[in-house]
Amino acid sequence: MLWFLTCVAALLGGYYIYGSIVEKVFGLKKHRTTPAFSKQDGVDFVPMKSKRVYLVQLLNIAGVGPIFGPIMGALYGPAAMLWIVVGCVFAGAVHDYFSGMLSVRNGGASVPSLAGKYLGPTAKHFMNIFALVLLLLVGVVFVSAPAGMITNLVNSQTDIVMSMTTMVAIIFAYYVIATIVPVDKVIGRFYPFFGALLIFMSVGLITALVFSSEHTLLGDYELSQMFVNMNPHDLPLWPALFITIACGAISGFHATQSPLMARCIENESNGRFVFYGAMIGEGIIALIWCALALSFFGSVDGLAEAVSNGGPGSVVYNSSIGLLGVFGGIVAFLGVVILPITSGDTAFRSSRLILAEYFNMEQKSIRNRLLMAMPLFVLGAILTQVDFGIIWRYFGFANQTTAVMMLWTASAYLLRHNKFHWITTVPAMFMTTVCITFILNNATLGFGLAMDVSTAAGVLAMLMVTTYVIKRSKGKILEDEYVEQESLEAVSKVVNETN
Repeated sequence: MLWFLTCVAALLGGYYIYGSIVEKVFGLKKHRTTPAFSKQDGVDFVPMKSKRVYLVQLLNIAGVGPIFGPIMGALYGPAAMLWIVVGCVFAGAVHDYFSGMLSVRNGGASVPSLAGKYLGPTAKHFMNIFALVLLLLVGVVFVSAPAGMITNLVNSQTDIVMSMTTMVAIIFAYYVIATIVPVDKVIGRFYPFFGALLIFMSVGLITALVFSSEHTLLGDYELSQMFVNMNPHDLPLWPALFITIACGAISGFHATQSPLMARCIENESNGRFVFYGAMIGEGIIALIWCALALSFFGSVDGLAEAVSNGGPGSVVYNSSIGLLGVFGGIVAFLGVVILPITSGDTAFRSSRLILAEYFNMEQKSIRNRLLMAMPLFVLGAILTQVDFGIIWRYFGFANQTTAVMMLWTASAYLLRHNKFHWITTVPAMFMTTVCITFILNNATLGFGLAMDVSTAAGVLAMLMVTTYVIKRSKGKILEDEYVEQESLEAVSKVVNETN
């Protein structure tokens, strides 16, 4: 239990200490008008209070990733918890902060536009394709997973016989509505309540585990095992753990979601609470589910057996019912089901906005929103027919590769302004090595090369990318940023003279 509490304390400390450092490096401009006001359109650009924006951001980013990922990552042992803490504080929350704040600084721009501005047009075209592919995969994963979980719950607890196809159709119908209506009508109105339910559910489960007479929170694990690969299937910890646990530590999907709330925050000073803070909140959720997976089934072998007999969804169901009883367990289970649904709809919403930005099509009229959204739903419906396991594997790799691109975009921005870029460059270097090593080594998705060869190639590629970004970006402020800087200096001079 002490290890779990230490991890939670480290995440909270990271928010107050490292989060403030990141905020200072970025450089707040509280007097700037945010896109929520300068581009207010009543659809996507809508000012909202910071607490509401935080809860919506948390629901947007926290799909099945911070639950399914840590459950699968727990198969490696308590080392998974160490990665959640380190990854969240120094990589994931930094990634989310810059993806949100750079969007604020650029009029609510999406991640492909940001990549294009700071890394060049090739990066923009790559990210347009990659972000849309990722968001479609996310949308499909976040349809299939909750549909399967709800279908199993209804069929096991009632006399109703429900098919998976019916539930998929119901969730897709909701997605269509949530994707095209103004952001404050559904997402802004109901998601804060769902966010509160999510927090209550997570705290309730871990509290029940602590006071359980049958289970002990990480009682059979020692501190020395935090650095040991305990995977019963002999899967290598490097680099697979860092792909398996994405959303609880660092996730490129968040880079596609942060601009949604960048269009709603009222002041730049809210950025650390909304973007960095929401990621810390997701890290705590990931820690809870990792600890539950390691503790409820007694051992890693017991967890592996539970996963093989129904996947991570059955782990969620069995632990929720086992710790909170039928009623409390169903409430907790539904809280988990809400997560992917509330991320899936914003995945399609982000896709619509990326397409609209690419084709320069305004989104105030419902006709244009439908024109951008409907092809995405057709493709998503087709992809739901593909095996969930295959979709999940591709989602994991696409997710982390998107995170790499966003981190390098943030580094390019900091380099151009001669700021301390290492806060984004170091995690970018690490995740670049992870992704390249993984795709070269993995036989299912990649090339199946030997681990030492894959790792060496990953390190070499990372060094080349690092050199390229630093040489291309250092001190080279963009033309429009020169104009902005001169305007700010002029305003500052007038204020100082007045005082």
